[in-house]
Amino acid sequence: MPSIATVIDWVIVVLALGSTLVGGYVGYQAYRGYRRHDSRTMQALSMGLFFLTAVAFGIAFVGSLLLREGYIGLQYQQPLTLVTRLFQFLGVLLIAYSLHSRG
Repeated sequence: MPSIATVIDWVIVVLALGSTLVGGYVGYQAYRGYRRHDSRTMQALSMGLFFLTAVAFGIAFVGSLLLREGYIGLQYQQPLTLVTRLFQFLGVLLIAYSLHSRG
């Protein structure tokens, strides 16, 4: 029987993967809305949602797996965190732009 720590680790991995997949789906649906209405604000919203959810979660998910399994060294932890936070910031910035834009 696996230990509680192992089960919790697997739950964390599954939730991170699920967040990445659902984020990609949400970003894709927003992109479909942009294509349907050809609206610049919808384009910014779709890119923002995609950056905030799928890209940021994806980088964090893959990066944490690579770090945990020892495929990359710990010296890459901070740059991975920086890139993840950059995409989160860009995502929120684009969403804010889409909410304030008039076009």
